[in-house]
Amino acid sequence: MKKLMVVLLCSVSTLLVAQQNKEDLLSGPGDRYAAPSFAKRSSVIAPHAMAATSHPLSTQVALDIMQEGGNAIDAAIAANAAIGFLEPNSNGMGGDLFALIWSAKDQKLFGLNASGRAPSQVTLDRVIEDLGSVPEIPRVSPYSVTVPGAVDGWIKLHKKFGSIDMSDILAPAIRYARDGAPVPQFIAASWSGAERSQLKGQPGFADVFLPGGKAPEEGEVFKNTALARTLEQIALRGRAGFYEGEVAAEIERYCLEAGCFITKADLAAQHAVWVEPVGVDYGDFTLWELPPNGQGIAALQMLQILKPFDLASMGHNSAAYLHHLIEAKKIAFEDRGRYYADPRFAEVPVNQLISEHYISKRRKLLNVDQASQSFDPGDPRAGRGETIYLTVADSLGNMVSLIQSNYSGFGSGFTPARLGFCFQNRGCGFSLEPSHPNAYAPGKRPFHTIIPGFITKKDKPYMSYGVMGGNMQPQGHIQVFLNHIVFGMDIQSAGDVARFRHQGSTPPGGQVRQMMDGGCISLESGVSEEVRLQLKAMGHKLCNNRWTHYGGYQGILWNEEQEVYWGATESRSDGQAAGW
Repeated sequence: MKKLMVVLLCSVSTLLVAQQNKEDLLSGPGDRYAAPSFAKRSSVIAPHAMAATSHPLSTQVALDIMQEGGNAIDAAIAANAAIGFLEPNSNGMGGDLFALIWSAKDQKLFGLNASGRAPSQVTLDRVIEDLGSVPEIPRVSPYSVTVPGAVDGWIKLHKKFGSIDMSDILAPAIRYARDGAPVPQFIAASWSGAERSQLKGQPGFADVFLPGGKAPEEGEVFKNTALARTLEQIALRGRAGFYEGEVAAEIERYCLEAGCFITKADLAAQHAVWVEPVGVDYGDFTLWELPPNGQGIAALQMLQILKPFDLASMGHNSAAYLHHLIEAKKIAFEDRGRYYADPRFAEVPVNQLISEHYISKRRKLLNVDQASQSFDPGDPRAGRGETIYLTVADSLGNMVSLIQSNYSGFGSGFTPARLGFCFQNRGCGFSLEPSHPNAYAPGKRPFHTIIPGFITKKDKPYMSYGVMGGNMQPQGHIQVFLNHIVFGMDIQSAGDVARFRHQGSTPPGGQVRQMMDGGCISLESGVSEEVRLQLKAMGHKLCNNRWTHYGGYQGILWNEEQEVYWGATESRSDGQAAGW
């Protein structure tokens, strides 16, 4: 009996040790003696050029293009085209694109909005009549499908800044799509969810993305010859290769058969637009975002609210620090829900929303000791959600901050199998409230969550970066910005350190109201138990969700003194930063 008890005790002890070892492995990396304990890898440093994407092969494509004579803009397009094949569960030519471009020649930051519009034949009344009393547009509904804008974005970027032929830019993506590439770990895990979702039954989806009836496993080679042929049309004919001719005709034919609404006329009318970036100063630095129909100015509103507070003295990821960021987010997101929309269809008071006059009034709502339960949107006029992000920098000093998405994972699931890509479901971002600025309308661009970021220092290019992940993006932009600017973390550590994500009681449509009951906070394991208890004592609710997505980060920093680029990538997924 004693011998049996000893064996049992040893077995229990072994199990406990194994479990502790598992938890230790999950909690972070091994010891890194030349870096903070939370750092998971070193920054990449290179003298000539840098690329950081969420897939190593896409990063290599960008570097190859630059080494063959292309510039950062050429390389960004090439990387985006390649990753549309390599990571189809997050992006593709059926989605939209936004970019910030620092032009070394012009010494100026440019902004591009390449988001698609609702089909011209569909009205809000038709959507409501067809869907009934549903509170939002379903993600796999034909009404979620909007016109793809990404390819026109490539053409606009190339026409203004490109230096080599589009056929050379798209050649690597065509080669990978035709010959195949192995699927890495994080993407394989995400892809596998399509087997159990409604996407599986969408017309054409399984034919392209579930070969043999299943998602490709980690290390399995995936091919998409139909996509290669579509890319070849764009390489040969430019914009007309997608928005006119055979591809456009096939899109219209497919939509008529499958029940979505894009026509050849909708495709011909789709055009990306150049827009002026919007910035907020913070000491010597300026954070730049794009204006709506995206949510970039939410990050600027947060930064404006936080300006007067001595964040450094609070301590990084202390309860006081996190409380201030969370409350600033809540305030900004109420305005996001009320005002952010396509400016061609609604008045969007961008300058007023980030003005000190308006922000000073909103800042007074921030209770430094207690979590708020609800806010109303302000009135700035008074008195006067899967994505890829990549960044590339070249030897000339050009820098590109580019983000591209299908919206949720693969998007709508509507897949013209002969073309090899899936249509986005960005139409879910529309409101079904007729009086709302973001109400569904034909030819209108929906509210967007994807936002590229850029930082200048004394009017010179400093850092190109982004944090993917739906509503996480403005929160992630601010956390990385403050991690680096206020707390002095290097560009990689600024992304590695533990993050928070506030999740409001977001109503259907994802935008109209952000928070009704205070929402809840998800915290990564690097935030201490003591801080968690202090946040609870302040009235914050902690989410019980171990699967929270804290965003996907890439960044490139130009160190003027050293005359080198520093690159960083998301350590929580498959990405890679590399240079030469």
